[in-house]
Amino acid sequence: MNREDASDLLAFLAVARERNFTRAAAKLGMTQSALSQIIRNLEERIGIRLLNRTTRSVTPTQAGERLFLNIGPKFGDMDAELAALTELREKPAGTVRLTATEYAATEILLPALGTILSSKRTGASSTFVSKDSSCSTARAYFWRERSRA
Repeated sequence: MNREDASDLLAFLAVARERNFTRAAAKLGMTQSALSQIIRNLEERIGIRLLNRTTRSVTPTQAGERLFLNIGPKFGDMDAELAALTELREKPAGTVRLTATEYAATEILLPALGTILSSKRTGASSTFVSKDSSCSTARAYFWRERSRA
């Protein structure tokens, strides 16, 4: 689907939902005549009338109702997914690798990381790797402190 079709379908959904060109145009931030032209072009492109227009009302045709019922929820699902994705922006993610002496790791880094990793805002996890036994002290300290939180 190209961008023009998507924006035209959103315009159609607004008119079908509002059943009024003026209110739909206001919600979309455009003029009523521009919206009317968009709907007319959409109907011409697909070769079928989607809306019955009178001076007092706008109602979907059978084809328009079918289109509204089929694509309306899908656009709603896309909006919901985009909203859910923006929540991920709030949470830290990724890998941080630190190199430190045993003292710096146990006395400074691990207490700070324990606070960060135990926070409910993050889904982060940690792994400590060491070439010597000094990390086992740090690892034991970290898990003991984390289990207290």
